[in-house]
Amino acid sequence: MQHQPRGKYFEEFSVGQQIVTAGRTITEADIVAFAGISGDFNQLHTDAEFAKTTPFGKRIAHGLLITSIASGLAAQTGILEGTTIAFREIKEWKFAKPVFIGDTIHVVLEVINTKPMRRLGGGAVDIKVDVRNQNDESVIRGIWTVLMASKPEE
Repeated sequence: MQHQPRGKYFEEFSVGQQIVTAGRTITEADIVAFAGISGDFNQLHTDAEFAKTTPFGKRIAHGLLITSIASGLAAQTGILEGTTIAFREIKEWKFAKPVFIGDTIHVVLEVINTKPMRRLGGGAVDIKVDVRNQNDESVIRGIWTVLMASKPEE
């Protein structure tokens, strides 16, 4: 028996389609682990005393950590599982507000364009990404282009 992917095929995406992910609370362990993996030990993220002197007044999460968690939250919806060919592009990415330890984020995904790419066996899907905090404020936003496989012929 062959694995049946949960993900949506290219033909199943339509402009205007919206998906909201589950939430996830950002922890100190997330920040420490990301600093270790990335090598980014900037004091803004890792030094509580230094961070008190910044405009934020306390440590903030790495923007790329939140971007990575947003990607994981999108993956957990199942729409990309087993049908993604490649994550192709990030456009117009804006870090609008800081994310602090203890904040809970979720992601609002909206399909804004689809483009068939038959030679790749699927097409490009542009998804507007809006990462929001527990107060429903946009903290990061932009557009992801994901290459998705076409539905197999029966």
